[in-house]
Amino acid sequence: QLQASGGGLVQAGGSLRLSCAASRRTFTMGWFRQAPGKEREFVAAIRWSGGNRYYADSVKGRFTISRDNAKNTVDLHMNSLKPEDTAVYYCAADPNSVIVTAISDFNSYDYWGQGTLVTVSS
Repeated sequence: QLQASGGGLVQAGGSLRLSCAASRRTFTMGWFRQAPGKEREFVAAIRWSGGNRYYADSVKGRFTISRDNAKNTVDLHMNSLKPEDTAVYYCAADPNSVIVTAISDFNSYDYWGQGTLVTVSS
């Protein structure tokens, strides 16, 4: 359903772009991440219109989520990366409009990508 790509190794302060392609149209798309020994956490989400974007406080101002509805893709542009951003990043999607209060809950998403590793060295 979802195919993520774009992870890799980058130095602190650097940038990376993650991409995720969906096999069908989905209304809400997002990114979560999981660092070793930690729980999966919300990073960012975007609705179909692209006008509503949501970010975790830890990435606000550094990460930008965008989508291309014609291609059923969602991108995560990550700037000013920090070592604490190191994690496996997962693309998530749901065919419905996830309510705002649940947008950061991974249980709100039906579809998940395989994960792509981002490593930020200090």
